[in-house]
Amino acid sequence: MKNKIVLISIEVALAAVVLGLVYWLFVVISTPIKFESELAERQGAVIERIKDIRNAERQFKSKNQRFTASFDTLINFVLTEKMEGERKLIDEDDSVAMAQALKKYGRKFKNVEKFTYSVKDSLFKHLTVDQVKDLRYIPYSNKKEFILEASMLQTESKVVIPVVECRAPYKAFLDTVTYRQQVINLVDNLKNNFNKYPGVMFGSMERGNNEAGNWE
Repeated sequence: MKNKIVLISIEVALAAVVLGLVYWLFVVISTPIKFESELAERQGAVIERIKDIRNAERQFKSKNQRFTASFDTLINFVLTEKMEGERKLIDEDDSVAMAQALKKYGRKFKNVEKFTYSVKDSLFKHLTVDQVKDLRYIPYSNKKEFILEASMLQTESKVVIPVVECRAPYKAFLDTVTYRQQVINLVDNLKNNFNKYPGVMFGSMERGNNEAGNWE
């Protein structure tokens, strides 16, 4: 009877060990898969928002010949600014309409009409006012702001150009508790093996690069 109890205890202990190993293997296999899924989801949301910031900066530059490092200034620009644009009055491929316009107005006819448009209603109509106000915040970051810099840079050819850079580090929007080691490995690999920024960014404070994004 005593030997039977000992045998049962050993079997229970072995079963517990086996279950523990199965769970450990499940965690080892599933954690990287879950991390990659989360990385894709969160990075995608950050990219969509930083694209809007880049678009706003480009519009601001077209109006002011410089970029801005202030989110207050940029957001106010999007919500309140009106821009001037030009459009063709007549399709220049429409030879009949063009001939009639030239006949009516003569050489004074200019096939261009100037108009004003709201930055918010034309270029950011996909965003609500509150979403525009939240452009400064990195998604999934508990209200951490994008790092935004802007300046004027003199190139090697002595030309002064406006430059801008906007960044969101991975550590700001990834789950560094659940996936602590995965985030450490990702950041270390990008910085030390590929010399790349460990996060999402566009632009450069060191050179003009047409506000290129590192996801493109």
